[in-house]
Amino acid sequence: QVQLVESGGGLVQAGGSLRLSCAASGRTISPYAMAWFRQVPGKERAFVAVISWGGGSTEYADSVKGRFTISRDNAKKTAYLQMNSLKPEDTAVYYCAANPRTYPATTEHLYDYWGQGTQVTVSS
Repeated sequence: QVQLVESGGGLVQAGGSLRLSCAASGRTISPYAMAWFRQVPGKERAFVAVISWGGGSTEYADSVKGRFTISRDNAKKTAYLQMNSLKPEDTAVYYCAANPRTYPATTEHLYDYWGQGTQVTVSS
């Protein structure tokens, strides 16, 4: 079992930055691809970014390419999402997720473990 806890969300003005963290407890996260998804009310969770087991490969949704960076520190059992040049349309609840089988996995049903989410609000 892997328990995931996100932190770092908040309110920021457009153009600003936030860094989200996803801390894991239980097993090491080394065998897991780690991803970030986001969800707005009334819509399904949408893929944001994913990083491979060792951190050597990443994939991003087109909407965040060049602005967001996913990273991980397996020794600290933590994944990160650095978000720069934030836009109001980035407003959502952000979730981290882990899966041990598939990379790159961009659909939520492929992920076994989820955090509770952290709210990011970008004001215009």
